[in-house]
Amino acid sequence: MGMLDALAQRVAGGATVAFRPSGSSMVPLIRSRQEVVVAPADPARVVVGDIVLARVAGTVYLHLVSAVDPARRRVQISNNRGRVNGWTGYDRVFGICLSVDGMPRAGAEGRVAGVG
Repeated sequence: MGMLDALAQRVAGGATVAFRPSGSSMVPLIRSRQEVVVAPADPARVVVGDIVLARVAGTVYLHLVSAVDPARRRVQISNNRGRVNGWTGYDRVFGICLSVDGMPRAGAEGRVAGVG
């Protein structure tokens, strides 16, 4: 099990986590090793542009919501470089990114599970 898998389990269990992901697929929104804070998400309230922790085709990503299909209860997940990872059901959207290096993500707080 990888780091993101373990974090997804914790977030799915209700925990808010802070960690430093590595990689360049989300630059400039998230640079490698910047601290992110992820809280449990209400998948029905996520919008295009949110950064979520989600499982797509067996892999957990911290990537962008690039499309929303509420009728089929799913979202499309993509990196910030144009690569679409695919569609995933609401049940596989675990968390929403609240902040990157201490800078809040606009509107994300209102899309946390159990808020509002």
